[in-house]
Amino acid sequence: MASNDQKNNDPKIMEHEYDGIQEYDNPMPRWWLLTFAATIVFSVIYYFNVGPVGNGKGRIADYEADMKAFADAHPAPTGGSSPDRLLALAKDPKEVSEGKEVFTKNCVVCHGADGGGVIGPNLADDYWIHGAALDSVYAVIANGVLAKGMPPWGKMLKPEDMERVVAYVVTLRGTNPANPKAPQGVLVQQ
Repeated sequence: MASNDQKNNDPKIMEHEYDGIQEYDNPMPRWWLLTFAATIVFSVIYYFNVGPVGNGKGRIADYEADMKAFADAHPAPTGGSSPDRLLALAKDPKEVSEGKEVFTKNCVVCHGADGGGVIGPNLADDYWIHGAALDSVYAVIANGVLAKGMPPWGKMLKPEDMERVVAYVVTLRGTNPANPKAPQGVLVQQ
């Protein structure tokens, strides 16, 4: 057995001792240290989005290009239903009833059960923020108004369901909700 002096002079033995046990200094392998250093360098390059590292113009530019390509391949509805068709649906009680069902499932939270408005505007009065024309109402439902909190329902509802909701909303105009929200938008005479 080696003496204490020999143990303390060995450069691979750590200086501290606990319960008579000395720790051997076992350095990490050089390949592991080089891999660790390479990951640090890569993380800095990745964080600053250095352009032509690898293929492409950088991860952010690639993401934006992918999002644009997807948006081009899947355009949002723009209000493609004709006013004549919407008016015909508004006169059909069955379509209005189905529109009321869709309205009840999706729109009551913001517009109220009677269309008087809660968070969203009052749909029963003659004041309209984005226009009262049937195709304008369809476009607002389809594309939404994110600045006001209205989601684009065109991505969640079928076009025929959006048409039915427009038909139902038309029947709400001129009704007297129990607790109507104050008028918003521009007065539209019928």
